[in-house]
Amino acid sequence: MNEDRTSILEQRVKDLEERIEHLRFSRRVLMNLIEKIERDKWDILSKLEKENKKLQVNNSRYARTLLRKNRQIIEMETKLQKDDILLT
Repeated sequence: MNEDRTSILEQRVKDLEERIEHLRFSRRVLMNLIEKIERDKWDILSKLEKENKKLQVNNSRYARTLLRKNRQIIEMETKLQKDDILLT
């Protein structure tokens, strides 16, 4: 009877040790996945920051072009108005 109890307890210990080993393995897998996700997140963030900077530069360039063209239009309109005043 005592041997049966010992055998049952030994088997229980083995089962628990196996479960612990599986848990350790699962933890390693999860930690590796988390590290990969973090690396991917930082890569994506870096790419988005570069793209954002590029878009800001392009937007600034476009805004300067619009202002320059707007100034030209105003200058041309002013010149036309002066020419109209001179002709009348």
